Amino acid sequence: DRIHAVYGIDPDRVRRYARADVEEVAQISRLLGGAAFALAQMAPRRYERLADAGPATGVIDPLLVRAYLRANEALPAHAPGDGTEHSGAALHLYAAGVARRVVKADVASLYPSLMREFRIGPARDRLGVMLALVDRLVEQRLAAKAAAKLAPAGSAERHTHEAMSAAMKLVVNSAYGYLGAGGLTRFSDVHAANEVTRHGRETLALMCNELAARGVTLLEADTDGVYFAVPEGWTTDDERRVVAEVGALLPPLVQLELEGRYAAMLSHEPKNYALLHHDGTLTLRGVAFRSSRTEPFAERFLRAAIERLFADDVAGVRAVFLHAIDALRRREVPTYDVSSRTRLSKSRDEYLATREARRELPYEALLAANRRWDVGERVRVYRTRESAALVEEDRDPRDYDSEHYARILREQYATRFSRALAPEDFAAVFADPDQLQLFARSLADARPVLTRVS
Repeated sequence: DRIHAVYGIDPDRVRRYARADVEEVAQISRLLGGAAFALAQMAPRRYERLADAGPATGVIDPLLVRAYLRANEALPAHAPGDGTEHSGAALHLYAAGVARRVVKADVASLYPSLMREFRIGPARDRLGVMLALVDRLVEQRLAAKAAAKLAPAGSAERHTHEAMSAAMKLVVNSAYGYLGAGGLTRFSDVHAANEVTRHGRETLALMCNELAARGVTLLEADTDGVYFAVPEGWTTDDERRVVAEVGALLPPLVQLELEGRYAAMLSHEPKNYALLHHDGTLTLRGVAFRSSRTEPFAERFLRAAIERLFADDVAGVRAVFLHAIDALRRREVPTYDVSSRTRLSKSRDEYLATREARRELPYEALLAANRRWDVGERVRVYRTRESAALVEEDRDPRDYDSEHYARILREQYATRFSRALAPEDFAAVFADPDQLQLFARSLADARPVLTRVS
């Protein structure tokens, strides 16, 4: 109603408002919709359907079906699996703690590369469409990637090539997942998928053995790449030489590249680590360090403590911990910062049916607020001294259970440092400040450690 009224007085203002909406949508589409738009030029599906389609059933299946229809060939019927279990990929944690001079070597699109190298495709694909598709898409992706580098930065041409490259990567990297999708896809083949993972494990083992033989310290390895630490005094040329030497031992279509160099790495668990870039920025990976449910105060603590750890300032880690505990107890931390974001998976009736057996914080907060909710909705909740509460916009009551959050800081988030410090240093760093210690351990000479795991 207000827009109509304003239009009668100032139509140009409404036109500017509408134009701004269109421009904002165009910019968002440019950022998020490029790959889907590029896919719409390849796959027999509409753009709006491709934007949220799964790459296996939403993209690869239609491409395969179209190829068979064009060849006037009958499609194989969906077939249930024979009970063969899908064998997992290799995942190794070689060392935990803090490592310096870290390098990541990566095989771009490892599984699709192995499919191409060893010609592994679904047994029921009698026309060989899957492998032909992967071959063609990899070639087109490399061409698009090269063209994007040559195009002017920020140009429409560069954006087009980058979108095409991203689309190709999405489909190519989904080819292996398509094989192992069981009865969900028409050409699925768990035996072929297992053959790919077998070659993947062998390739990863070869890479790790050869890297270790050249004097590096292996940290972590999986299908995304290998992290390793190099000896002090090595140059960038030494790092590239080692990666090139190992890459030369791999099958021709499996290309090993030096993907990244880092000043330090905190290795906690497989796929859970922190990286210190050479420019001083920090990257956290894995749910142990960063999760949608992590409270903001906890992520802030982790970042500050990890920065001190990388600076060899173990006493500084203790200071960060004590400051965080003190801020909670003084209620200097805003309510929002102790809350966690949760997706609701139960309706009101479903939760009430199981409430007596198990009470859950998000739903208790909703019931306390006498608010209805929808399955799939996301809310921010926190624990109070009595029960639970919702975070409300423009309100900061700070009525949270400070001792609860101090406890999870000590018992949950502090454990991320358990493998980076000697046991006695870890105990001293995260000792309860309320407990009197007659012989407190000095942290002046304490340093982070790196311990071999396997």
